[in-house]
Amino acid sequence: MSVDAPEKNEYPRASSGLVFASIVAYVGSLFLVMSFCSPYWIESYDGSFSSFKKMGLWEYCFKDFYYPNYQFPKKFNGCHNIFSHDYYMIREYLLPGWLLTVQICITLAFILTFLTLGLLALELIRWPLKTVLQYEWLMTKISHIASAVASGMIFLGILIFGFNAYRRDWLMYPKFNIISWSFGLAVVAMALLGAASAMLRREAKRAYEIRDQAKNLVMQMEMQEPGFHPSRSLSRSLHSGGYI
Repeated sequence: MSVDAPEKNEYPRASSGLVFASIVAYVGSLFLVMSFCSPYWIESYDGSFSSFKKMGLWEYCFKDFYYPNYQFPKKFNGCHNIFSHDYYMIREYLLPGWLLTVQICITLAFILTFLTLGLLALELIRWPLKTVLQYEWLMTKISHIASAVASGMIFLGILIFGFNAYRRDWLMYPKFNIISWSFGLAVVAMALLGAASAMLRREAKRAYEIRDQAKNLVMQMEMQEPGFHPSRSLSRSLHSGGYI
């Protein structure tokens, strides 16, 4: 029995389309991380002398702020996490239901984006080789769906935030505030992840069309391993496939 199997370094590498889609997804993830962590979703004008300074998904910054509905005269200063002890007394005011929904949407997008990056990293480095060759189409399909859902979650989050950012029952004197660059980064991340999803969809279709060829390569790899003994069904498939 003779098998003309390619050398290990001759197995197909990741396509240029997959590499480019991965680069777009990685860049989108960087914008998402910066938007996720930075406290500049909305801020006050410099010359407004407002007690509110800026906020992000997880942080508020005040200077000499008094919450009018709090029975004791407590002054809030500095930047603190929204779940910190400093904001315990006014957390219900700082975290209305719609903002909590935005946090959930962006957090889900954050998780799905890094799931996508993990799968794409395995595909690019071809590890484990047999699994990637055999299930590349499935891994790419999952990456496409995850990035598409992540882009949709970001869109929903920025839509809810945009409609509610100037509510008068949230931050006082909303006319002195302006949506800032962290919000813009989320918009860019949404667009990049959406573009990456479209490219990954095309790559998943291409990988699905050549899945039989990939299975044959995996079979040849297994036949090269020491101590390999083909089963009766495998022998029949080898004869029918023209390997012997």
